[in-house]
Amino acid sequence: MLNNNLPKLIEEALNGNELAIARLLTKIEYMTDEGISALGALSKRSGNAHVIGITGIPGAGKSTLIGGLIQEYVSRGHRVGVIVIDPSSPYTMGSFMGNRLRFQDKTMLKNVFVRSIGSRGYLGGISAEALMLTEALDGLGYDKIIIETVGAGQTDTEVEQSVHTILVVTIPGAGDDIQALKAGIMEIGDIYVLNKADRPDAELAFNTLKFAIDSSEISYRDGWKPLIVKAVAIKNEGISELVNKIEDHLNYLKQKELFKKRIIDRRAKIVELIARRKIDEIISEIVKKNYNTIINEDITEAIPKVIHNVKELLR
Repeated sequence: MLNNNLPKLIEEALNGNELAIARLLTKIEYMTDEGISALGALSKRSGNAHVIGITGIPGAGKSTLIGGLIQEYVSRGHRVGVIVIDPSSPYTMGSFMGNRLRFQDKTMLKNVFVRSIGSRGYLGGISAEALMLTEALDGLGYDKIIIETVGAGQTDTEVEQSVHTILVVTIPGAGDDIQALKAGIMEIGDIYVLNKADRPDAELAFNTLKFAIDSSEISYRDGWKPLIVKAVAIKNEGISELVNKIEDHLNYLKQKELFKKRIIDRRAKIVELIARRKIDEIISEIVKKNYNTIINEDITEAIPKVIHNVKELLR
């Protein structure tokens, strides 16, 4: 049940009150009882937003590119929600939230809401919290939602199952070996953005990407042949063309009846990630309880005992 104050908070958030939106998202992010109830209410209103995942190597200019996308989408009459996932400390799970500073000027725009959260140790580039906030922003009426992953490299692949359109941002000089392009994040893109395309070696990088796509060295998701867009985000060059290509991909998903499927996949991924976390907590607790057994017995005898205990608790 929603508590007495929450319906008012949801109503204020739906009316665009940014303080109410921030408070509501905090309750959802920390999975309070009120937050989970609110998420349930907002999920009934969600399922309309186009969710765009942005990943790529560190230093590729993802944040600058997102700033350009925000500006372009707002000029086209869209409401834009942005979720930026920053690396978390492995000790405290806290995060510096540097991207909050990078997007400070964009938060002043009407119809834009930016939220930074920590990765909390997720290695797939996206967390349950990020997806829950995506669901919430969708329900609040933001029709374009951008998720920037940690950008840690080849681990940023779980975003593939959770968003509609994936942009992989790369730059000239990042490695023109086809073998490098085939690994991890370089296989998941719907659109490859060659940022900093004013560099002298940009044409070589573009041709390398094009060869990888044309020769099927990079896999095609849902039968969509990945596109390449050149951009110089810091000069706002190529942003309008990129948005047009993103819209082309959105239309493709709708024609193939994949738009709604992605939303169902996102909701399933939320449940999966939360379940995985709970299982990890159980395993850690069991290992702690069996610590003396582990150090006093042969490791080959301790492992079956721990596995047995885990199975018993999960029944």
